[in-house]
Amino acid sequence: MKKILLILSFGLLFGSLSCKDAINGNKNWNSESEFMERITKLSDSIKVNDIVIKNLFKSQILAHRGTDFDSIMIIEKVYRPHQELWDNCYAMIFGEENSSKFNTTNGMVEWNRTLYTENEAFFQQRANELRDINIDSALNANLYRFKKLVPHSPKASISILFTPFQGIGFGGCSGQEFCFELNNKDYDVAYTIEKGIPHELNHLANEPLTSNDPSSGTALFLTIDEGFACYFTWAFFDGNITKWEAVENMTENDWDWYLQREKDIFKSIKPYFDDKSGDNPLLRNDTHKLYPDAPKTLYYWLGFRIIENYVKKHGQDSWKELYGMDAKEVLEKSGYEGYINEK
Repeated sequence: MKKILLILSFGLLFGSLSCKDAINGNKNWNSESEFMERITKLSDSIKVNDIVIKNLFKSQILAHRGTDFDSIMIIEKVYRPHQELWDNCYAMIFGEENSSKFNTTNGMVEWNRTLYTENEAFFQQRANELRDINIDSALNANLYRFKKLVPHSPKASISILFTPFQGIGFGGCSGQEFCFELNNKDYDVAYTIEKGIPHELNHLANEPLTSNDPSSGTALFLTIDEGFACYFTWAFFDGNITKWEAVENMTENDWDWYLQREKDIFKSIKPYFDDKSGDNPLLRNDTHKLYPDAPKTLYYWLGFRIIENYVKKHGQDSWKELYGMDAKEVLEKSGYEGYINEK
């Protein structure tokens, strides 16, 4: 999970805009017309309980339908539906010099006027990937399955969108300011929608309940938090996906690499459990290189193994007990350290 902390918020500045602005450029109107028609059939949003997922990318594309750019569509269908995300999150993350691109109607219209046309082939590819997995059906299925499994329903607003600056990826400043950047090439679209959303929803359900954890902000806390989200993803699919797929879409070879070194890994990183700097070998193995050949993210895998051991000890559905449980209590009750010492 790539998470951004909310620090500042900026006020909204209004500007007057024309309803339509001309776009120049040659297009294959037959194929484009067919593509646009398919996009119109997607839902604007999917809502279950207090979780809403907004397909803002839909209107970011449809604003370019025909020969004129529809600036009103950008304001009413892209900016207004998730204004807190643009005003409070994007405007803050990218600094004062860029804030007006996100917290003003003029700014939102201007970058949307050219972003799609400058990246048309790639954006159409991304949109078609969403259509190929039947995004409306996938989102509905995920949200209803989450509602059935989890006793704690979070309030969340998640937007799927294009943005001129890539900085969030899949995350946000709060549960109400969350997004998935479609033009961020670090993310596989199908995997993120089908497997990543359950992972993130579990974070949004659990994190408000752990705000008073004495170990909040430590390496152990983050390890348990990510491990729980990964384990939940595996449980979400009733074990019909592999454990390694649930942990950052690992391969079986990646998983085996960790298992072969499990005892050594735990003993090497245990001294860093209480560290709050964020700069330690457990959380930043990529820079500290305690295990330079380690695939994926070390603490995601370790967290999964701790949660897995907890469930083995307490029963198949015992993962539901973990919501709001302190990280140190999870580790202790998992019996994972005893398991390691017996290896």
